[in-house]
Amino acid sequence: MTDASTRNEQSGERHDEVKRRSAELFGVLTDPRTTPSARAAARDGLVALHQPLVEHCARRFRDRGEPSEDLLQVGAIGLLKAIDRFDEDRGVEFSTYATPTILGEIKRHFRDKGWAIRVPRRLQELRLQITATSAELTQSLGRSPTAAELADRIGCSVEEIVEGLESGNAYATLSLDAGDDSEDGAATMLDSLGADDANLAHIDLRESIKPLLERLGHREKRILLLRYFRNMTQSQIAEEIGVSQMHVSRLLTRTLAELREGLEEA
Repeated sequence: MTDASTRNEQSGERHDEVKRRSAELFGVLTDPRTTPSARAAARDGLVALHQPLVEHCARRFRDRGEPSEDLLQVGAIGLLKAIDRFDEDRGVEFSTYATPTILGEIKRHFRDKGWAIRVPRRLQELRLQITATSAELTQSLGRSPTAAELADRIGCSVEEIVEGLESGNAYATLSLDAGDDSEDGAATMLDSLGADDANLAHIDLRESIKPLLERLGHREKRILLLRYFRNMTQSQIAEEIGVSQMHVSRLLTRTLAELREGLEEA
């Protein structure tokens, strides 16, 4: 007997043993006479017995940016759901029933938890389809498929393919504190971003008031300059231009009123 035949025979024996043991444990789990402690022990036994199935399913998603430990935990949740929902009367082997449940739980984890920026579930699922279909077409065509070929195989538009591919940029983000790969390593992404210009909020007002200021007399312009750009008091302005503080006050009040009226008319 060859080594391959021996391995196949041993694998078949393990499968039969797992199947037999599963039937026993499910019998205990579903028996109404079973005590709560025995039922919990049977459930734990089923989890331990089918842990290799969880590991097999989790390996299908390796190298996708999620820790293996997290995938195993999520897969174990899917296994528990499968155990709780399994009905022996359906005549389906448990591993056959549990596999899509475990895979679905892992895929749901990627959709809901694995994205740095939240994108619609439709795009998340489309991206998974694109990844799988791209691998199939690459193998059959001997090259990377075009967007049109992907769209034709999946049954959607080219625009949707492009949208699905672009959504992949939301899966992993770069920290604003990350370096820019320069030799000194000092600059960060944050250093390259601009800041809000507070003056932009007042640009309309400044442009509207310019022609009004140009129509003012020299003395009125000077009073505004000294008061609002040099922060001088009315008394200081009075000394500067050689008039009384009361006169400065009247001129300032009248000038501001004229500017307000001009802005309202504009």
